[in-house]
Amino acid sequence: MPILPPHDKLSAVATLAALLATSGAVLAQTPTPPPPACQSAEYRQFDFWIGEWEVFLPGGKKAGDSRIESIAAGCALLENWSGNGGFSGKSLNSYDSEDKRWHQSWVDSSGSRLELAGSYADKRMVLSSAPGITVQRIAWSINDDGSVRQLWESTADGGKTWTVQFDGKYVRRK
Repeated sequence: MPILPPHDKLSAVATLAALLATSGAVLAQTPTPPPPACQSAEYRQFDFWIGEWEVFLPGGKKAGDSRIESIAAGCALLENWSGNGGFSGKSLNSYDSEDKRWHQSWVDSSGSRLELAGSYADKRMVLSSAPGITVQRIAWSINDDGSVRQLWESTADGGKTWTVQFDGKYVRRK
């Protein structure tokens, strides 16, 4: 440690005292962190889909595997789909407290993307694309045995008729 002249020692002590006083004031003024975000019941509505799943078509043939995980401190769900034949995709699902709706952004290995929005009611999450030439609608419903049914339909006539695009039963991995 260098030896300081007497007037520099006083200056150094005064500077140190000022720094300590200032840091104490800063610590005393540090705000309390906000409560965790995404804790209301609406953010938990799609939690029934979280898990490791095997997905089967109505005839019992396996369609693929899916892993749904909670991310971003419970503010979103990330879907990781791996279909038979090498097809894969991901979706990001989140609740928007401003418009009071769920939103999904999907992208897959074929280059397709899909934007959906909707809500949860009667043990069903129903998300649809914006009105256009073709409208996509996907519904996830909780079955009594704990499995989840995903029914994807589309319409090109304003909803008069719907065509099934995918009907899958999600069964939890043991």
